[in-house]
Amino acid sequence: GPPFTHQQTPRKMVYYGQTSCEQDTERYLDVVKYVFSSYKKEVPLVINTMGWVKGEGLLLLIDIIRLLSPSHVVQMDVYDWKAMAPLTPEYVHHTPGLYTKGKRQGRCKHVGTSGAENWKPSEGEGDASAPEYKLLYVHPEFPRAGVAGEARVHSGILRDMSILGYLGQLQSPDVGAVLPLHSLVPYQVPFSAVALRVIHTDVAPTNIMYAVNASWVGLCRIPDEIRCQTDGPVLLTQTPVCDCLGFGIVRGVEMEKKLYHILTPVPPENLRAVNCLLLGNIAIPNCILVGQQGVEGEIPYVTSDYNYSI
Repeated sequence: GPPFTHQQTPRKMVYYGQTSCEQDTERYLDVVKYVFSSYKKEVPLVINTMGWVKGEGLLLLIDIIRLLSPSHVVQMDVYDWKAMAPLTPEYVHHTPGLYTKGKRQGRCKHVGTSGAENWKPSEGEGDASAPEYKLLYVHPEFPRAGVAGEARVHSGILRDMSILGYLGQLQSPDVGAVLPLHSLVPYQVPFSAVALRVIHTDVAPTNIMYAVNASWVGLCRIPDEIRCQTDGPVLLTQTPVCDCLGFGIVRGVEMEKKLYHILTPVPPENLRAVNCLLLGNIAIPNCILVGQQGVEGEIPYVTSDYNYSI
């Protein structure tokens, strides 16, 4: 079934914070390396690559194949559109990726005088670094298989469903009324206990609390100890590649007592390890904010009076 129906806690997870890696392919590769480094090879591993296979996306895919050296590559073509070359080991070996170099095809040197048996490949050919995997090439026989435009809409809906499924763990297991988020008791987290970082854009320190309030955050663990001279907030200057232990919603920011109010289904024993909140370009599904029952007057964080010229 679709992913939101059978969610599991990953063994290793990093919060990338964006739905596309176009803006920061370097960090994307760092994240892939970091997650892959904890693979112990005791079970087979299926790597589900993304659907961005044009331009830089294809070059990035070549980098990933080089980096992870799989035993098999399954390539699914599109029926009525020649999308890309077959990713044979030879093709990947010779084609430069975004960050890795391809092996230049050796020009042949003519040695001796007689026939073709004296043509030898130049040095650098057939070296040990050539990838050795089996390519399984699937060519569908029906039209409109894998139409590009629809994927983005579907992935947005599925992402919202995944977030809703994840937040469903906050609800009581009894069948009955679903509690709105504002009636659930949040955790109180002192500003000085966690470092903050906005992944996808620069936010002035004076505006950071406006950005964090009512946001979806990754609950992460950085190896450094949080040292805070003042009582917070602690702001990171770079986005760390670190373990993400789960997700939450910053339901409110209490400036007087210097506390974040955070709703999360992550169990308390895991929350003890969290010392960093990462805020990415992933929005809380609209229905959570719009569908709050029992609110008199205006719904918090929702506006209908919106100036589109801004």
